Amino acid sequence: MTFLIVTVLAFAQEKTVAKLHVRGLKKTKVSYVEKIIGTKAGGKLDSLALEADIIRLKRLPLVSHAYYQVFYSHENQYNVFFDIEENFTLIPNANIWTATNQQFAYKVGLYDFNFLGRGIAFGGFYQNNGYDSYSINLRAPYFFTNKLGLAVNYQNWRSEEPLYFQGGSANYLYNNRSFEVLGLYEFNSNHKLQLGANFFTEKYEYLSGLTSDDIPRNLDVDKLLLKLVYDYDRLDYYYQYISGFRSLLYLQNVSSSNEYQDDFLIGWNDFYYYRRIGERGNLANRLRLGLSSNSNSPFAPFSVDNNLNIRGVGNVIDRGTGVVVLNTEYRQTLFEKNWFALQGNIFVDAGTWRNPGGDFNDFSRSQNLRVYPGFGLRFIHKQIYNAIFRIDYGYGVTKNASNGIVFGIGQYF
Repeated sequence: MTFLIVTVLAFAQEKTVAKLHVRGLKKTKVSYVEKIIGTKAGGKLDSLALEADIIRLKRLPLVSHAYYQVFYSHENQYNVFFDIEENFTLIPNANIWTATNQQFAYKVGLYDFNFLGRGIAFGGFYQNNGYDSYSINLRAPYFFTNKLGLAVNYQNWRSEEPLYFQGGSANYLYNNRSFEVLGLYEFNSNHKLQLGANFFTEKYEYLSGLTSDDIPRNLDVDKLLLKLVYDYDRLDYYYQYISGFRSLLYLQNVSSSNEYQDDFLIGWNDFYYYRRIGERGNLANRLRLGLSSNSNSPFAPFSVDNNLNIRGVGNVIDRGTGVVVLNTEYRQTLFEKNWFALQGNIFVDAGTWRNPGGDFNDFSRSQNLRVYPGFGLRFIHKQIYNAIFRIDYGYGVTKNASNGIVFGIGQYF
């Protein structure tokens, strides 16, 4: 009898959500926010669930900042308020540079990361680097339910690419036409999965450089790529500051019928670790470990490139079938007022590669090691999604190193 009385009292005293209020929205639909959060009107009032909802909201591109408040209503009923500061999410982008073929190049695009006010990312770009490229992308993480979504991408990419052989290199016009469909599933706020397929056609047309009877002048091959991405995310955001750990695992299987390009497997894992240092400092680290099938081919998948891994190294200066890269930097907010922040950063980018057809000893060979320290600036608009203009200067300290300036949108990692 005593046990029964205690149990009844425990249930009677359980706190519940009388009403749920979402404030601060301008473009976003209230129904969308109510769909993706775990806290519901009439449900149990749970502080851990509220904290998880805030973390989920702050990871959305449409949210600049979010917090919650709880107010007593009556008896064991409470009103819950979610206060959301929205980002501006209709983002144009434009880049100008000199391409590998020394052509004047530009890229323009427009993306809405809150299309229809429902957290859908939709947009595309057009690029001209002497050749026309374009893409259109749609990503709806909660398209079906608050756990199940969809991504669809189409791209037609053309560029001049260097391929490296023993004794030299050759320049090819590379064309990739692809159509990709992915299913997106969120187990909870920390664990996410992407699974799908990419159907694409690759063409290589010889332009200049080294050639022989063993090196094809033209290739045209259809391929199928099966993709799995597992995302373990424990990051917490406060405007431009990030803290926590994240692991992103990519696994791909590419099949084709071509004597120069065998079927191959590729996988890599990006490990991120961020830590707040005082009020204005942020330590950021990224470690990439990757391997692929080790064929002795100029079409190796891991490249050494300014915009991917080593700032200052140059544009696709080498390729490999394995990679170890560590990017580490310290970011310090130099000035901040209202919507604007200026960050300075110092960094070290270091990496090594396995040569196509090589062995694991390649990772320790000095000719494959590149170390580039440097510094940069970040101009940040705190209320526009990913509105970070970055400029970095990297200077190589290893053998035959180069140096250079790298521009971009968003943090480097």
